[in-house]
Amino acid sequence: MNYNPIIVALDVETAAEARSLVSRIGDAVRFYKVGLELFTSAGPDIVRELAAAGNDVFVDLKMHDIGETVRRAAAQVARLGARFLTVHSNPQAIRAARVGAGGSQLKIIAVTVLTSFEQADLEAMGYRGWSIPDLVDEFVARGVEAGADGFVCSALEAARVRSIAGAGATLITPGVRSAGASKGDQKRVSTPAEAIRAGSDYLVVGREITRAADPAAAARLILNDLAAC
Repeated sequence: MNYNPIIVALDVETAAEARSLVSRIGDAVRFYKVGLELFTSAGPDIVRELAAAGNDVFVDLKMHDIGETVRRAAAQVARLGARFLTVHSNPQAIRAARVGAGGSQLKIIAVTVLTSFEQADLEAMGYRGWSIPDLVDEFVARGVEAGADGFVCSALEAARVRSIAGAGATLITPGVRSAGASKGDQKRVSTPAEAIRAGSDYLVVGREITRAADPAAAARLILNDLAAC
């Protein structure tokens, strides 16, 4: 492949564990996700460190707060050298984050419906009468209007997200598992090839790589499968 769509999820407890994984993965992947667990443990320094080493960094904090708070927080993430930041698909949060990102490289990615959710979860949250695809459509339409640079979505909705968001939007798909791999806590999953075919630009892969005996080999196996498709 001419590009590497894999973002490795550094869902670990400490900066030391993260550094070890990055070292073992080497040049097989140069894009990493720092989520709530690692950011809470290691703080912004781990983002700064990864970026300074030449890696792209996806800061996945799913920000949702009053506009001024999101704006100021997004400005701090931009200063760390991150490439992507997630916020909820709330127009106020998206607009505020874009202002905070200013003229930096930071792109604001709006989260649609988590891949760990199924229809019953939406109903439990009060979205009665909404199907997952319809709710995703609504979130994306609002996000586009608010100026989101891209969206986090399941591969199951990627094609319809692309049709609404347009060719220039960045689509990131979590919940990606190779055929035969455990689904873990995900419910709406897809294989890497299915996600790419559906229109996803990037695939967030965690345990299949990070818990492998040879993380670099696991990443290359996924890339080889994609190339073969």
